[in-house]
Amino acid sequence: MKYGFDSDKYLKIQSEHIKERIATFGDKLYMEFGGKLFDDHHASRVLPGFEPDNKLKMLDQLKDDAEIVIVISAVDIEKNKMRADLGITYDMDVLRLRDEFLSRGFTVNSVVITHYNGQSSADSYRSRLEWLGIKVYYHHTIEGYPNNVALIDSDEGFGKNDYVETTRPLVIVTAPGPGSGKMAVCLSQLYQENQRGVKAGYAKFETFPIWNLPLKHPINIAYEAATADLNDVNMIDPFHLEAYGKTAVNYNRDIEIFPVLQALFEGIYGESPYKSPTDMGVNMIGYCIKDDEVCSEASKQEVIRRYYEALGRLADGQRNDNEVNKIRLLMKQLNINTDYRRATVAARERKEKSGVPSSAIELQDGTLISAETSALLGPSAALILNAVKHLAGIDHQIKLIPDYMIAPIQKTKVSFLHGKNPRLHTDEVLVALSVLSINDDNCRKALACLPLLNGCQVHSTVLLSEVDRKIFKKLGVGLTCDPVRKN
Repeated sequence: MKYGFDSDKYLKIQSEHIKERIATFGDKLYMEFGGKLFDDHHASRVLPGFEPDNKLKMLDQLKDDAEIVIVISAVDIEKNKMRADLGITYDMDVLRLRDEFLSRGFTVNSVVITHYNGQSSADSYRSRLEWLGIKVYYHHTIEGYPNNVALIDSDEGFGKNDYVETTRPLVIVTAPGPGSGKMAVCLSQLYQENQRGVKAGYAKFETFPIWNLPLKHPINIAYEAATADLNDVNMIDPFHLEAYGKTAVNYNRDIEIFPVLQALFEGIYGESPYKSPTDMGVNMIGYCIKDDEVCSEASKQEVIRRYYEALGRLADGQRNDNEVNKIRLLMKQLNINTDYRRATVAARERKEKSGVPSSAIELQDGTLISAETSALLGPSAALILNAVKHLAGIDHQIKLIPDYMIAPIQKTKVSFLHGKNPRLHTDEVLVALSVLSINDDNCRKALACLPLLNGCQVHSTVLLSEVDRKIFKKLGVGLTCDPVRKN
């Protein structure tokens, strides 16, 4: 796999930069973390070489000075808001995040429930967390937030919120998803700390857009594609340009809110410590790109992948066509279309010849492998077998899994488990290969090649099952599907 990102350099300079920012303010730094602290697969896709848990590895170097506060909105609790990528509600994800942080040796002292307005569901959730021994604080809905600065920056605004007790100089404020109120929690704490004579500061860690790359760089455009449903737009930071005469990239929401933040900072400190929203950030990721061409290519693939995801949601009736149209415009800015994806072209050519659902994979060396649906295997299962046989140097005519072994599995699926599709899925094929590998050298060789699929690109001419999608994700494969359901 070609790497375009230097993870070792990132771990070093990012942690050093955060230490410098802590020292700037004195006693304490509240750092709002946008995006995912771990499992950041978007970053690993557009920055090949970036590990999904790099942020946690970086923070591990600051662990003795840091503690984590997890934020969840009472509105999201009431609505049972879901994390689409994990299939769990935000309130469950708070517990998952806490367990993950604790298992890695981080201090997690509390949970803050924001946008609280007496919701009974929030009260029940607080009782549940407290029963588990977790400290819980309420931060209230403030009328006119964020524009009513006079009220917000007063004892009737931030002053009415619970004061979150913290013990470390670096307080990392994170949440299951966007809109949870992380920034408001940080600002409320600044107000409360100032009232107590504690010198506390605020900083923001947001991986994308990358502020020191061009506005229309493929990596930044890939971020717009990833947030097309939120209608985020990358912009040149006008405050940074005016203050320093330098171009920096930020996104619309931070730019729009910055005058309000300046007013709040002035109310707390007497003056604002920042001249631009870019100033607030601590992200050093742009300095760690070592091969711009590799990252640009990966980002173009990501934009197309997001386009197909949006088409799939539209086909399921989950969204309107605004998301699809926006990503289509982003593809035009990059001068690409779906045919830019070689696996897509190969899969459609296989389908035209066979007349049945097909799939294709582009391997790391550019080799294209395709497969089609058969009576025994779905297109994804057949594709994985074809790909690992090629990588292992096994003759294509050799059957790794004999037909006589597939038949009883199909019987179990249909007769006993009442399934409608007798064909083997990817997970079933991999289990069968694993069993056979005990006595079969070819199966052993094929299984050993699975890691080589990491970073490869796959396209299917039909929407795949959740099982197949998860297997490709675990293998690190970039997957796209035509928005067509199997008959």
